Amino acid sequence: MKTLEYINWDPIQKFNLWKGFFIHIYSLMFVISFLLGWYIMKYIYQNDNIHKKYLDPLFIYTFFGTLIGARLGQVLFYDISYFSDHWIEAFLPIRENQHNFLLGFIKGYEFIGYRGLSSHGATIGIILSTLFYSKIILNKKSFIWLCDRLCIPISISSVFIRIGNFFNSEIVGKPCNEKLPWAVKFVQMDTEYGEIVPRHPTQIYESIGYLVIFLLLWYLYKIRKKNYEGFLSGIFFISLWSVRFLIEFFKEPQGEEIINFLSINTGQWLSIPFIILGFYLINFSKIKKYFSSL
Repeated sequence: MKTLEYINWDPIQKFNLWKGFFIHIYSLMFVISFLLGWYIMKYIYQNDNIHKKYLDPLFIYTFFGTLIGARLGQVLFYDISYFSDHWIEAFLPIRENQHNFLLGFIKGYEFIGYRGLSSHGATIGIILSTLFYSKIILNKKSFIWLCDRLCIPISISSVFIRIGNFFNSEIVGKPCNEKLPWAVKFVQMDTEYGEIVPRHPTQIYESIGYLVIFLLLWYLYKIRKKNYEGFLSGIFFISLWSVRFLIEFFKEPQGEEIINFLSINTGQWLSIPFIILGFYLINFSKIKKYFSSL
């Protein structure tokens, strides 16, 4: 029996819904992540005796905060030189293509969906949007209280987003120096990554890491009798961005690296502040626990 040396990955990227209307698998993963997040937060709000009327506004705030933050993060952190010459593509899910017609009549563009999204930008967008939500809508609870709960669905949503990246053959890993049975040859890989050879499936690495983080956070939320404000958020920021930092060593560079110093790339440098924030929140939680016991 021949030993499997790598996996040929040549998937479909979209489904034909009806008469030429398509849905990209990445977009489908995005939708699933938000719907699953909505149901998780519905359970959490019920468990914490928060009225359901506060749930839909949270969905709206986080949706737009995620989308806007992720897109602006991609533009500013990774592809500033490209989007400076293609500014309309920074705001609309299209790409310049002289041989295509957008929606059948606008020549020179094609619909591709929002494929360039930055997780660092999304995090900043979520923090800002939920800060406004906690002040304007849910003013009965603190912003940190909300973060402690919202980090749970965010962690599982990250799993589906990386699966979407896997179907898009983007954010690929570096070529494997050894024959690994789980190595992947991304047949549809963008030419910017170089030669099509077996590579580390870093999207799957991250998905597994984020799934473990979700299970840990869910366990801590359900089992611990009392989580002091900031504890779950601290665990989330430390663990999720540490996973991201470590897996970056196996990834190909993403777009234009605006920071590449001491062999640490842009994604890793941008992860460090979030890890530091996590330690701050853990310390904040310990201080609050100490004073509450006096």
